Amino acid sequence: MTLSISSSFDAGNIKVVSAGASSADLEIRRDHQSDFYQWFHFRVSGAISQQVELRILNCAGSAYPQGWPGYTALASADRQQWLRTPTRYEDGVLTITHTLTSGVAWFAYFTPYSLERHQDLVAATAMAPGVRLESLGQTLDGRDIDLLTVGEGPLKLWLYARQHPGETMAEYWMEGALSRLTDPADPVARLLRRKASFHIVPNMNPDGSFRGHLRTNAAGVNLNREWHAPTLERSPEVYHVLERMKQIGVDFAIDVHGDESIPHVFLAGFEGIPNWKDEQGALYRRYVETLARISPDFQTRHGYPPAPPGRANLSMSTNALANRFGCVSMTLEMPFKDNLDLADPAHGWSAGRSRALGRDCLAALHEIIDDLR
Repeated sequence: MTLSISSSFDAGNIKVVSAGASSADLEIRRDHQSDFYQWFHFRVSGAISQQVELRILNCAGSAYPQGWPGYTALASADRQQWLRTPTRYEDGVLTITHTLTSGVAWFAYFTPYSLERHQDLVAATAMAPGVRLESLGQTLDGRDIDLLTVGEGPLKLWLYARQHPGETMAEYWMEGALSRLTDPADPVARLLRRKASFHIVPNMNPDGSFRGHLRTNAAGVNLNREWHAPTLERSPEVYHVLERMKQIGVDFAIDVHGDESIPHVFLAGFEGIPNWKDEQGALYRRYVETLARISPDFQTRHGYPPAPPGRANLSMSTNALANRFGCVSMTLEMPFKDNLDLADPAHGWSAGRSRALGRDCLAALHEIIDDLR
C-alpha cells in the first residue's frame, strides 16, 4: 500500500516526488511568484503502526538553508499536540522519521496556525469587554486585514504579527498577549488599558498564511520590505496598516517574527535610522533589559548586528516606524528550533512558550510605560 500524502488544506505545503509503502521523496513548494520557500505542512496516512521515512529533497535551495542543521520537525496525530520527531539534515536533504501509531499524522515546520484559528482568535477577542474589531481593508485575495483595539489610555501602542506567514509562532505570541491584555482581573492589563490604547493586527498576511507561504503575500511580495512606499497593487496589507498608523500615531510598536537559524529569542531595534534620538534609544534599551529580567526565555547575547549610523533599512517596519514617528519600535524574533539556553527536547520552541512570551512582553511594557509619555 502506497503512502497517501496531501497538503491541499489551510496552510498546507508539500509536493510529492515519489511515494512507496513506508517512505516518500518530497519537495517544498515555492511561495507564489517568489523564490522563497521553507515552510511545509502536510498529512501522511496509510501505514498503521509503521515507521515512515520522509525525505524533503530541495532543502539546500531554500530561503535559509542554515536553518536546517540542528532543526527537528514537528508531528501530530490529532493536530492538537505537536511534538518534535527524529530529523536529520545531510547533503541538502531533510529526513524525517516517525511512527504512524494511528495510521495518520501531520507534519509541519512549526506548529501550524491556520486561517480558521485566526478567525477564532479574532472572534473570541472581539467578545471581550472594551474590545473593538474592524477591518482596515482587504488583501489581494479579498481577505480582511483585522485590527483589534483595546484600552482607553492616551498612549498609542501597536502590536502586529505574521508579516511573514510561515512564522506561525508570532500568532501564538498574539494569543498570549491578547489573553492577558483582555483579562479583566489581571492588574498589569488593567493598568496598561488605562494608560494606553493598543492597536493589534494579529495576522498581517492572511493570504500567505492560507496559501502555505513562508515569507510573502499573494503577489510574492515580502511585506517587511514595503514600509517605505507600500501600494494597493503590491502590498495592501502594509498600505492599510500604515495609513491607520498615520491617523492614530505610534508611541511604541512590536513587530513579531520567527528566525529560522538562530536558536534563541531576541529583539532587534532601530539603530542606524537617520532621525535617531538618544532618548529613543535609551527607552528601547530599557525595555530590552526589563524583558531579559522578566523572561528566562529571552536573552541579549545573540541576535542581529545593529546597522551603522544612518544605514538602517527604512523599508523594514521597525526602522520605518521609529524614523517616521520617533517612537520606540522593535522586532521580536523567536526560534523555529529551540532556545538553547533553556532547551526542551520534546517540544523545542513551541506554541505554549510563544504564548508565555507574549504575556511576559506585556509585563515588561508595564514597567516602562510611564517613560513613554
